[in-house]
Amino acid sequence: MVRLMASKVRLYVDHPLGEGQSVPLSREEAHYLFGVMRLPVGAVLSLINSADGEWDAEVVEASKKGGVLVCRAQTRPLQMPPDLWLLFAPIRKERTAFIVEKAVEMGVSRICPVQTDFTQNADRLRPEKLQAHAIEAAEQCGGTFVPKVDQLVKLKPFLANMPDDRQLMFCDEGLVGDAAKLPQIVGPWAILIGPEGGFSEAERAQLHAMQNAHSVSLGPRILRADTAAVAALTVWQQALGDWR
Repeated sequence: MVRLMASKVRLYVDHPLGEGQSVPLSREEAHYLFGVMRLPVGAVLSLINSADGEWDAEVVEASKKGGVLVCRAQTRPLQMPPDLWLLFAPIRKERTAFIVEKAVEMGVSRICPVQTDFTQNADRLRPEKLQAHAIEAAEQCGGTFVPKVDQLVKLKPFLANMPDDRQLMFCDEGLVGDAAKLPQIVGPWAILIGPEGGFSEAERAQLHAMQNAHSVSLGPRILRADTAAVAALTVWQQALGDWR
C-alpha cells in the first residue's frame, strides 16, 4: 500500500472502492472538491466508504455538476471499531453534535439517541444532520469506518429489547465519588449516558433489574452529558476496548 502523493482531502463516498474502480461524483461532492477545495484534474485525494478501507483516488473528470475519480492504491485497510454502542439522551444541538463527533473519533460501532423521561430536546433531533457530523468526523480524524446514527427511540423499550449478551455500562450520577469499577467481560457492550436532568426512578429501577447492566461512577464530580460521554468512552476503551 504505497501512497501516490500526500493527500490533504479525505472524502466519504457511498460507492465500492478498489484498484481501478471509477467513482462518480454527485453535484454536492463535485462542488466541495472542485469549487471549495479547488482540486484540478490529476489531483489525488483519499476516499473511504466504511467497507473497503482508505484509497488514494485521482481526479480524471471535473465539472461544476459532477466528476469522476479513479481509485489507484489502497493506503489503509478497513479498521473496525469495537462492538460498542453509545446510547445517549439528546441535549442542545451543538452539544449533541459534539457527542456524535467524539464517539466517532474515539471508536464506536453504533450511535443510538434515546428519549428518556427527562429528555428535553427530542423534538429537535435531526438524525440525518448527526449522520453528516459522523461522516465529517471520520473524514477529519483519519477513520475508515462511519457508525450509523439511529433514529431516536424511547429508552425503556430499547433496553427491554436489547440482546442479553450485550453488557451495558450505566453511567450513574448517583455513584458520584466512587471509583469506576467496570467488570472485565469481553464481548459486545453499550454505554448509556443520561439527560441533563438525570434518570427517573422508573428508569433506574429498570436498569438495576437488568442482569447485564453495570452501574459505573465517572469520578468525584457530576459531569455534563457531553463531558460524561467522552469520559465514559475513555474508561471503557482503556479497560476493554482497542486502546489497550
